[in-house]
Formats: sequence, structure tokens, C-alpha cells
Amino acid sequence: MTEQAEQATPEQVRPTGGTNRIASLDFIRGLAVMGILAANIVAFGQPMTAYMYPDAFTVPHSAAEDWMWVLQFVLIDSKMRGLFTLLFGAGMVLFLERAAARGQGRWLQVRRLFWLGMIGLVHFFFIWRGDILFLYACAGLAALLFVGLSRRKLLVLGLIGYLGGALFYTGILGFLPMMEGSQEAAFAEMAEDLESEKQADLADGRYETQLIGDGDYGAWVNHNITEHGPEIGFVLMLFWFETLPLMLVGMAAFRYGLFDGGVDPGRQRKWGWGLWIVGTALTIPVALWAKAGGLTYYGTLAAMSAWSMVPRLFAILGLLALLALWGQQIAGPLAQRVSAAGRAAFTNYLGTSVLMMLVFHGWAGGLFGQLGRTELYIVTLATWAIMLLWSKPWLERFRFGPLEWLWRCLTYWRLFPLRR
Repeated sequence: MTEQAEQATPEQVRPTGGTNRIASLDFIRGLAVMGILAANIVAFGQPMTAYMYPDAFTVPHSAAEDWMWVLQFVLIDSKMRGLFTLLFGAGMVLFLERAAARGQGRWLQVRRLFWLGMIGLVHFFFIWRGDILFLYACAGLAALLFVGLSRRKLLVLGLIGYLGGALFYTGILGFLPMMEGSQEAAFAEMAEDLESEKQADLADGRYETQLIGDGDYGAWVNHNITEHGPEIGFVLMLFWFETLPLMLVGMAAFRYGLFDGGVDPGRQRKWGWGLWIVGTALTIPVALWAKAGGLTYYGTLAAMSAWSMVPRLFAILGLLALLALWGQQIAGPLAQRVSAAGRAAFTNYLGTSVLMMLVFHGWAGGLFGQLGRTELYIVTLATWAIMLLWSKPWLERFRFGPLEWLWRCLTYWRLFPLRR
């Protein structure tokens, strides 16, 4: 491909037809939205801190479940969110191409991201504060500033930004385990502050467990707003150097043709397996180091947010290459249902949060804090089955998933027909 074509902006490239879909994007979205639930299920059914720190569980965490933590850390944690972020960047380019074909500019994307952010805030405060939609909306607005760059520049800028973020997080969080519980005079004051922060976090989890278990939804929402509202800015800062760079890499991947046969399949397969194997192999020692240290509060934090960042980048990119290739070729009833779940990924993502409220909150199922990791994985499997069962028949009768339709109507500020 010539440098002139590489430099083309979304307003200049050949548009994708509004009724056409790129099969691999739907397939990867389906797997990613299912995988995100596997990663998040602990934070749905236990205090949020239990996601990284097994001692925050309100029920015993067995030795076997410690190994489940290791397995989840190596294969799932942050990988599915990474895939989703890459796809979000690719989807932004696709949306801009289609908008350009209709003579519409980037302001339509701005409006789309605005409504995504508003829905994300509702999700955060009223449903589940593990939301990523508001973060995606903010990072997406920033990504629009770079969308006119060539695919090569997007890729390089994204990779440099991600690696810079990895250094930043490692410098801030990576060495905290050395100070946790330290008796050395030089670190004593910092160790005391770290312990105080840890205990405050655990106390907040116990209080939320009481609120959710009692079914006091109003008090729980008030707690989210008053105590955790300020965390939104912290979350943006914490994930900014991961989310925005991955979106740029996703934009580049779309322009390189990774999702629709623009890359030689043999080369894509080789790079995919190589990156995934290297990333996974480098993640295993981090997981084993955290386990050998007793899965401590700051040990697991450092493992998840610092030392695994570079290894998981390799794994995420490898997964993307492999799944994009398989998504172009795979067929069969199960693959069709996974792709349908991907077409309705927005509904499945938010719908899962609503379903988990019904399962765990005290005013409904009342299982919050009652299930261990093993039982929570069973809930995950049951929810996967629901995603796969409803998505395909719904989309055979309707044009969009329910929330996809709402988002589209808000974006264009007009009603679209829903039924086929």
C-alpha cells in the first residue's frame, strides 16, 4: 500500500456500507463481553477490593481458589478489557468512515461519545461502579484529536504511550509491596500510611456489603455518590495511559486491515501466536511472585496494575490478531451466537450489571458476599448462557440490541425503526 493511502483520513477512505458488518469485529466483541464478566464477577458478588485481593472475600478463599486467582490473572484479567478497548478504537474509525460517506463530520462522534459518557455515569452511580463507559467516552474524545494521523503514526504513538504508562504505573505502584508492613525506620511512616489506606478500603467494602445485603438501595446509591463520586477522576488518571494508547492501536489495526483480510493470514497467525505465547509466558512469573508473597494487598495491586502491564500488551495484541483471523473464518451455531452477543455487546455489558444486581442485592436475590470464587464462576457460566441464548433470536427479529438502538437514537436525535 502506498504512503499516500496510508496517510488517508477517514474522510478520504472508501466508506463501509451502513448495512455491512465486519464479522470478525462482532465475534471478538462477543468473546470480549463474555470475558469481561469472567474478570468482573468477583467484584459483582463480593466487595470491589476482592477483585485483586482474595483476603477481602467475605467467605473463605481456599488454596485451590488461590490457584484460580493465578489462572484468571494469567489468562483473563485486563486482557478482555484490553481487547474491548482496541475494538472501541477500531469502531470509532469505522463509525467515522460511515459518517463521512453520508457527509457528516466528527461532531456526530462527539455527540455519540457524550451520550456514552452520560450512560456510563448512570451505570457508575446507580448500577455498578466498575463502569468503563465513562472512561471510554473521555478517552474517545481525546482519541479524536489523533484520528487524522497515518496508521503507522497511530500505532507508534499508541505503543509509546502504553509503554510510557507502564513505566509510570510501575514507578508509582510497583515497589509498594517492599514497604508494606516494613519495620525499617526509613519506610516506617510510609508503611503506616499504606496500612491505613488498606484498612480504609477494606472497611468501605464491609460497609458496602452491609448496605447491599440489607437491600437499602437508596443508602447504597448515596454512598456511591458521596464517597465514590470523586473516584471518577482518579479512575480516569489510573487507566488513562492504558485506555487512550490502546484505542490508538485499535485505530491503526483497523486501518492495516487486521479485521477484514488486509493482512496476510499466515503472517497474522504467526505474529498472533508469538505475541500471545510471549505475553502469557511473561505474565506467569508475575502471578507466581504475587502468590508466593501471600497474595497481599499491595502485592496483588502491583502485580495487576504495574508489573503485568508490558506482558499483557503482548498477550492482548496476540489475542486480537488470532481472534480477528478466526472471526473471518469461523462458522457454526456457537460462533453465530457469539457474534450475535457481540452485535449486542452494549446491551450485554449493561444488561449483565443489571442482572447481577438482581442476583446479588438484598432487595432481590440477596447473594452478595455469600458465594466464593468457585460459585461465582458458576454464575458466570449461567450468564454466558443467557447472553448466547437471547442475542441471536432478538437480532433475527430486530435491527439492533435494545441499548444499541437507544444509543443510536440519542446520537442522531431521531427515532429509528427497531423491528425488522
